[in-house]
Amino acid sequence: MTAPTESKRQARRFGRVAEWAAAWHLRFRGYRIVARGFRSRQGEIDIVARRGRVLAFVEVKARRDLDTAAEALRARQTGRIARAAVAFVQAHPGLAALDQRFDVMLVRPWRLPVHVADAWRPEA
Repeated sequence: MTAPTESKRQARRFGRVAEWAAAWHLRFRGYRIVARGFRSRQGEIDIVARRGRVLAFVEVKARRDLDTAAEALRARQTGRIARAAVAFVQAHPGLAALDQRFDVMLVRPWRLPVHVADAWRPEA
């Protein structure tokens, strides 16, 4: 196995910082972070947050500008996130009664994250 290149290390670092910034932004807006980096066979969820009766599954997209970040979320990925959300709720049955929502946090350097609530709805 070869070592990751410097650009890949920087990208991973940027992603970790973006997820940290997104989580703190959600906390300041009154959300409680339930989980970060949830992984299942179906997919991965960057952040699971709760505010009141809403359980938000949040995908963090970090790019150099907001348009590129918004375009980075593809239909195939939203499907994986939706399937991972089902696995998350099955693993945490106490949260099953909450309303579920799929959000996106768009992160760019040196700016506050942009929270897009109810960014998409899973295919039925």
